[in-house]
Amino acid sequence: MAGSTPVGPAYLPPPGRCTGDGTGGTREDGDVTFSPAALVLLDLDGTLTDSFPGISASVTHAFTAAGLAVPTPTELRSFVGPPLPESFLAHGVPPARVAELVTSYRAVFAAGGMYDNAVYDGVLDALAELRRLGCALVVATSKPEIYAVPICERLGITPYVDGIFGAPLDHVPSSKALVIERALTGRDPGERRLMVGDREHDVLGAAAHGVPCLGVRWGYAAPDELEEAGAVRVVDRTDQLAPAVVDLLSL
Repeated sequence: MAGSTPVGPAYLPPPGRCTGDGTGGTREDGDVTFSPAALVLLDLDGTLTDSFPGISASVTHAFTAAGLAVPTPTELRSFVGPPLPESFLAHGVPPARVAELVTSYRAVFAAGGMYDNAVYDGVLDALAELRRLGCALVVATSKPEIYAVPICERLGITPYVDGIFGAPLDHVPSSKALVIERALTGRDPGERRLMVGDREHDVLGAAAHGVPCLGVRWGYAAPDELEEAGAVRVVDRTDQLAPAVVDLLSL
């Protein structure tokens, strides 16, 4: 699937799913055409999907193949969200070996680990409600875009979003702030905007562009991580997601 999925500067779902161009123009849903009321940027891992099984297995393989001690189960959870090279460095991998572990990780992840993943119950209902209210929805993830696109396709997320933005599949430095910068390029700077994410990287990356972040507690953040990073609110359950977005964006 990944080989046949279009990945350019960003992936925009083809007509028949979403016809928005990802830049704040009009969008058609059935017989209704409207301009987005606001933009909601959505993190993927730990926010829309529970991707821990595939990520933890791939990380475990990378450490084992390199002859390094495998992180504990609790430490493995911290790999969900941040850029992969950053996580390897944070867990003691020597800088000169990071590329080796990234390559080993991706071999297992691309072979099937990326699909050991599931959408959180209630998330698609929340996205459907936000689309009904006229929001433009865009995935902004630190996961390489070449993986994020087929994952969203496989898990049924693509029909609900106007674009999928991710990191490059190479060792070019990337961050959540850079992904969000790409997602915002060409959009109306006066539109209402909100990030939704489960880690401090989402909060800080959005803040770099003056965008507030709604935190979700069902992901992989450490206790108080989201609050300390500056999330404007944190919700505990997926059925609280759409109402919180509506309130924060005054929809």
